[in-house]
Amino acid sequence: MTNLPAYAPIEPLPDRHRFSISDLSAEFGVTARALRFYEDEGLIAPERRGTVRIYSPRDRARLAWILRGKRVGFSLAEIREMIDLYDIGDGRRAQREVTIARCRDRIALLSAQKNDIDAAIEELTHFIAVIEPGLA
Repeated sequence: MTNLPAYAPIEPLPDRHRFSISDLSAEFGVTARALRFYEDEGLIAPERRGTVRIYSPRDRARLAWILRGKRVGFSLAEIREMIDLYDIGDGRRAQREVTIARCRDRIALLSAQKNDIDAAIEELTHFIAVIEPGLA
């Protein structure tokens, strides 16, 4: 278990304009390999200086979205759709609408799964209560 926050911070860091791969790896608790994977998938696009990757505040914010989305079970395709809507030029209206709808759908799915888990726990607890006295 790490001491990282329960969510990936999206808020910009006002005093930072460039980040190294080790900066973002440490901040978000991910490996450099994960960052390179997200780059290969076209989700982030760091500047290159030779073999060195230089990440912008935009890359950092996109990484935060990616990690938050993964944490709650969104696919990379769903995450890509949500973060790519940032660039359509409508003041992020479509991005907010799609993200809210996706989040509400995910909440409904997770709530149903939670109810199923609670019912299974109750059933198992009852089953143990029925068969446990026979062990004595």
